[in-house]
Amino acid sequence: MLSVLIPMMIFALVGAITPGPVNLVATSAGARFGSLRALPHVLGATLGYTLVVYLCGVGVNDLLKRYPVVLEGFSYAGAALLLYLAWKITTASPTTHVDEGAQQAPRLIQGALLQILNPKAWLVAITGVSLFVSIHSEPDLYLLLFCAVSFLACFIGVGFWACAGQLIGRFLASSRAQLYFYRSMGLLLGSTVITLFI
Repeated sequence: MLSVLIPMMIFALVGAITPGPVNLVATSAGARFGSLRALPHVLGATLGYTLVVYLCGVGVNDLLKRYPVVLEGFSYAGAALLLYLAWKITTASPTTHVDEGAQQAPRLIQGALLQILNPKAWLVAITGVSLFVSIHSEPDLYLLLFCAVSFLACFIGVGFWACAGQLIGRFLASSRAQLYFYRSMGLLLGSTVITLFI
């Protein structure tokens, strides 16, 4: 199980900490309101993402029970999607846009809805479920494990952006710093695919 847990944790953390709409809102909230007032957004986004992972796991597992031949296709499609996302992150252009949002700190329900409606969350969840859950003989156990890992990784990832909002804003203000960050996250994400097939 440890050989699955380590790539699962890397995958979940990289998926949670890479830039996206949820993290931009967390950064803005942390910078504008402080990390404690951004905590409801962080918790809401974490709960929303965990629900997305669970729903993807239940749906994929039902599909695979009816059509077991789909499993291999899911694994290769998931690996291809991971490599595509890694490439897109690695080659992302620098940006100076941070969502300034409303005048009050985001609430728990706003964080949850933003995550549930976030296409990146669904893509990462379905890819993770197909790579780390569905291939095992006890998919329910691995789904619970992946949900727990995803909860922790999302809380850490989104929380990081909220806690370090002002520092991240200064650090990523230069195009060069953004490029280094994107390349590092892309390489980490791509490395999770390599570990799956070794």
